[in-house]
Amino acid sequence: MAEQPTTQILLKNVRACKICKGLPLGPRPILQISSTAKLLIVGQAPGRITHQKGIPFDDPSGDRLRGWLGINRGTFYDASKIAILPMGFCFPGTGKGGDLPPRVECAPAWRDSILEILDGIELTLVIGRYAIDWHLPEYSGRTVTDAVRSWVDVWPKNLILPHPSPRNNGWLKTNPWFETDVVPTLQERAKQLL
Repeated sequence: MAEQPTTQILLKNVRACKICKGLPLGPRPILQISSTAKLLIVGQAPGRITHQKGIPFDDPSGDRLRGWLGINRGTFYDASKIAILPMGFCFPGTGKGGDLPPRVECAPAWRDSILEILDGIELTLVIGRYAIDWHLPEYSGRTVTDAVRSWVDVWPKNLILPHPSPRNNGWLKTNPWFETDVVPTLQERAKQLL
């Protein structure tokens, strides 16, 4: 099925965006959208590897996320099924504790227009603090762990996830309920949607 012209124009405009000045590796907006997508993955911002490859979640974090979903790469990168919309579209740089937060200019400039096109979304995976604050502001005062633990309160329309980064191996080890309770439920829902 051919994508709607409105979506194609918006995607072209986003990919040409240079709103952020002074990015360490320059602007390279990375996202995946289609008006037919049923699943929306809302992350933070592309990391250095993603910036270099130009493909969202084409790294160990993506491997884990695909495992949590129980899907292969082909399904994951099928924009007609899955939209990937980070809070910031470009790599923001690196700080003392890892990547810097998503740039604040990006979401107000593009997010509402894109979400309007994604009107077939049946499940949104909300990953990390910045995505939680934008998409589920009622959780903005809570820790990410507390928000993830409350997953049934937003299910089945949304699911709050920890970041799938290998940096969170410790979190997964101290919160085994996530992989025993949440992941199988997510995999079943993904199977239904995709």
